[in-house]
Amino acid sequence: MDNDITLGIIGGSGLYNIPSLTNKTEFSIETPFGPPSSKILTGTINNQKVAFLTRHGPGHIIPPSKINYRANIYALKLAGVKRIISVSAVGSLKENLAPGHIVIPDGLYDNTSNRIKTFFNDDIVAHVDVADPFCKQLSSMLANAVKPTGANLHEGGSFITIEGPRFSTKTESNTFRSWDMSIIGMTTSPEAFLAREAEICYSVMAHVTDYDVWHESETPVTVDMVIKTLQENTDIATSSLENLAKTLSETPDQTCKCHTALSDAIITKINKTTNTNTHNKLRLLIDKYIQDSFE
Repeated sequence: MDNDITLGIIGGSGLYNIPSLTNKTEFSIETPFGPPSSKILTGTINNQKVAFLTRHGPGHIIPPSKINYRANIYALKLAGVKRIISVSAVGSLKENLAPGHIVIPDGLYDNTSNRIKTFFNDDIVAHVDVADPFCKQLSSMLANAVKPTGANLHEGGSFITIEGPRFSTKTESNTFRSWDMSIIGMTTSPEAFLAREAEICYSVMAHVTDYDVWHESETPVTVDMVIKTLQENTDIATSSLENLAKTLSETPDQTCKCHTALSDAIITKINKTTNTNTHNKLRLLIDKYIQDSFE
């Protein structure tokens, strides 16, 4: 696989392909954390090399808590991806965020409990900064890419990730509203955290499909509702990604701090006595920072 694929796209519920992707090639990638959810589909959009991964696997067979998030992010890192756009279906927790609207969040609340959320949980420890879990630079570029589509766009907002696969109860939904959460989904955590550990910029194009279950005058969320809205928004997502690819081809360099997130995060003193298996698993992420330890 070419190692110069700078844009990665993770497709969520309802987005299993990108019609504008050309020169397609599929690759199977094995990672130290197991296989990713799907093969990596590479190609070009507006002459920009991109990689596409289906988060829930072909045919949507992997529930949110069973996704191998570490393998997905690691596989995209292996492909050379520098930036990731997550295309996600979300529920709205605010009246003004209506179904069909697009939200690019700037805050994330993790309400999950059954997921491995770090690459660094065995022998080598790193404490990465995720105060702002979404790359501000990439989110701004994404917003500018969405605007020409005419979509109802909202920049900013807090995104809560729940365990799933069930939808919320009304009590839970109203509690999240009382916390001033904006949108709700099932997969952004730990995806955003792992992307930061992998020093990959990460942003979400969140497609509002429903009002969760809190809205008394609207029908509670259903799978059909989610898929229908996402299908209707496919053109918006595709056009936005085309616009973003063009922008990235004109401004290829990262000037944010995402790509150096581990520079002051690794607390373990790594040397020749470090567990070899652990080091080998993390080599792709850490070797640029620890070469002096082995000289």
